[in-house]
Amino acid sequence: MKKAKPTIDDVAALSGVGRTTVSRVLNNGPNVRPEVRLRVLQAVEALHYKVNTQARSLAGGRSQTLALIHASDPDAEPNSYYFSGLELGALRACAPEGFRLLMHGLNQHALNRIEAIFDFVRTHHCDGVILTPPFSDDRELHQALLTQQIAHVAVSPGEAVRRQVAGVGMDDEAAGYELTRYLLGLGHQRFAFIQGLENHASAESRYAGYGRALSEAGLSPLSMATTRGNFTFRAGADQAVRLLNVPQRPTALICANDDMATGALFAAHRMGLRLPADLSVVGFDDTPVSEVVWPPLTTIHQPIKQIGARAVERLIDLLNGAESAGAGFEAVPHRLVVRESAARFE
Repeated sequence: MKKAKPTIDDVAALSGVGRTTVSRVLNNGPNVRPEVRLRVLQAVEALHYKVNTQARSLAGGRSQTLALIHASDPDAEPNSYYFSGLELGALRACAPEGFRLLMHGLNQHALNRIEAIFDFVRTHHCDGVILTPPFSDDRELHQALLTQQIAHVAVSPGEAVRRQVAGVGMDDEAAGYELTRYLLGLGHQRFAFIQGLENHASAESRYAGYGRALSEAGLSPLSMATTRGNFTFRAGADQAVRLLNVPQRPTALICANDDMATGALFAAHRMGLRLPADLSVVGFDDTPVSEVVWPPLTTIHQPIKQIGARAVERLIDLLNGAESAGAGFEAVPHRLVVRESAARFE
């Protein structure tokens, strides 16, 4: 008689734990003590137990596929690095867990955006969804996903969404505060700020941190010139001309991301300004372009790849029913990167 293949229940019995714990170990899940994990792995080896990934997927209704949804506005050039950095970090986290990642770009202004996302998820049998800005702040979309019990994680969501779903990102308000404090420490008193798109929560938080730092220094944010851009090089260049072509020119220009800061540097050079003697320009994200422009850009390092990876890890935790999974925001540490684009104002 042919010997029956060992089952997950056999592994559970030999290791003295429940089958849920065995499943968590086999999926490299969290919340398993090292000694328990070792005991389960020893039982797997002793029984010559092999995981049938296809059967496991079918039994759990899993496709082992995750969706990464990002904004794709046909009227604007794409962000040079942000989405590719998130994608790279997410892909690296998916591989060891046996998941694949599908990227889907969608016009954030589309009236049928929610229906389009649901169609994509259903068509590709996605187990869960990662939403990037501005979709990560779309409360109607979040509610629709929750109603349909579709596991999802939000990248850089605002305060209201953080209480509703699992999220990961940096503390943008603290980053804006730190960057502005640095410029104040260099003696700057006249500021200008190129904000991001309206209702883009992470960009709004960066501006809020800027405002807090100015207020603490006895300066009114409302008295400083402000304009909006769409996070592109062109927007930074165009808006910088408007902000700098005035009699009382600011001595420090803060941009809501590095692409716009790079555009602002370009515009300032064309205007004949000496950088950073006449003008300090700073940005956010620490994308690769920040190191190759002249002068190299002082910026806030946002660990974009790490955020992408943690979004995947939290989503898999949700799918596996981990005790630590659920709503709540995880802040990934940022840091100030000082380069030559900002200098003391004499």
